[in-house]
Amino acid sequence: MRQLKYAKAEKISLKKHFSEKWLQDIIEEDPSILGLGELEVYRRERQQSSGGRIDFLMMSPDTSTMYEIEIMLGAIDESHIIRTIEYWDIERRRFPSREHKAVIIAEQITNRFFNVISLMNKSIPIIAIQLNALRYEDKVFLDFVKVLDIYESPEDEEDLGLETVDRSYWENKAAKKSIKMMDEIIEMAKEIYNDIRITYNKHHIAVGTITRNFMWIRPRKTNGYIHMEILVGNENIEAAKEILEQMGLTYSVRKERKITFAITQPVFHKHKEKIAQLLQMAIDLNK
Repeated sequence: MRQLKYAKAEKISLKKHFSEKWLQDIIEEDPSILGLGELEVYRRERQQSSGGRIDFLMMSPDTSTMYEIEIMLGAIDESHIIRTIEYWDIERRRFPSREHKAVIIAEQITNRFFNVISLMNKSIPIIAIQLNALRYEDKVFLDFVKVLDIYESPEDEEDLGLETVDRSYWENKAAKKSIKMMDEIIEMAKEIYNDIRITYNKHHIAVGTITRNFMWIRPRKTNGYIHMEILVGNENIEAAKEILEQMGLTYSVRKERKITFAITQPVFHKHKEKIAQLLQMAIDLNK
């Protein structure tokens, strides 16, 4: 293997050297550089009923999730945040059966606006990405860093454990294919550990061993779409992240021991073995 050599790169402002159109062209050619998974461009500069144009409307080919993406060269400002949320709201009304995530991309996200976005993030699924541009000789390198991900409620299974319901509650609340997928995942867990406990709560379905819960599932109204949270432990987090990256899924880590992600039926059926690996980690840790 060729030995790598250190080279000092200079951080530059794209706003001083390039246009927003140039950046849009780069992203459209390879949306994966955003770090949001293998997305496809559904529309570029899509006309909005409010009169503006959204930079990108992207979607995941493996899920029902759509991303309303706004780009800004230079520092983020109030109008950029407002536009992003406005376009997110318009598109989610236009496609109500899909999951929607608002995405803000800017070269500078100051503490002031980061705090504002963080507050909004608790009620609006919004992702903030800081774009760093580095120049070395005649080349420019773009580094997209996710500085704020989708908010996850700090409540855990102990907080919600008393709000129990029955299975019919979830069968009425979620789509049939979502419930079926949940059942398949639970059956996979049973193949690893016989004495699986299932508790139907108002906010999730908890799955556990005799000792403790290790998985929380939330079937969605979108057919064949569920949100999962798995307790893999500190020692398994990196391995779990690698598995989800191989599946092309976005995820978040809670308290450095739980990994959360959303998955669709096609992705699940394609990667059952990888889901089984995550379940094995969790069960080994908690049985």
